[in-house]
Amino acid sequence: MVRTRESLSAALDHLSAAEPAFAALITRLGPPEPRNSEPGATTLLRTIVGQQVSVPAARSMWNKLEGLHGSPPDLTTIARASDEELRLAGLSRQKAGYARSLAELVLSGELDLAALPRDDEEAIALLTKIRGIGRWSAEIYLLFAEGRADAFPAGDLAVQVGLGRLLGHEERPSEKRLRELAEPWRPYRGAAAVLAWHHYNTEVL
Repeated sequence: MVRTRESLSAALDHLSAAEPAFAALITRLGPPEPRNSEPGATTLLRTIVGQQVSVPAARSMWNKLEGLHGSPPDLTTIARASDEELRLAGLSRQKAGYARSLAELVLSGELDLAALPRDDEEAIALLTKIRGIGRWSAEIYLLFAEGRADAFPAGDLAVQVGLGRLLGHEERPSEKRLRELAEPWRPYRGAAAVLAWHHYNTEVL
């Protein structure tokens, strides 16, 4: 779990025992803050809206979407909305399709966000049925919305840079290589990602 200070601290204790570089970083920078988001369709819809746009643009689109479809946006009206109707909220044709995909999967019961499989890979397979939600987005959802301790977004650039530099690599490790390096950190790889963002945001930029 990475959603509370207590759970994150416990995970970091395990990581520090396994990897001295983690312990040294925490001593130098202090522990990272826990991160969390609300589980459910609204968080995934926010993910879709925010893809490849600035934070202010995403906020503007979300406010328009809530103005048109309720707060939080009603999935039934999203599923029935045309591209033109969703464009009024600033969604591109592509994002409109992604939003309807999410709404349709949830409304049909094919995707039950309240009862995702406990196996992370099975959960990722279900989440990536949503058009526009790839592995990275699915792992981020499992990590922050469900607090899964071992969800590990190894495809994240900042995680790759942060952990690569922290471990003394001259080149940024690939996603495949980072997953190999992280094997000894199971079942606390999620906390390693949080620590990587902490390092990246504090020292790398």
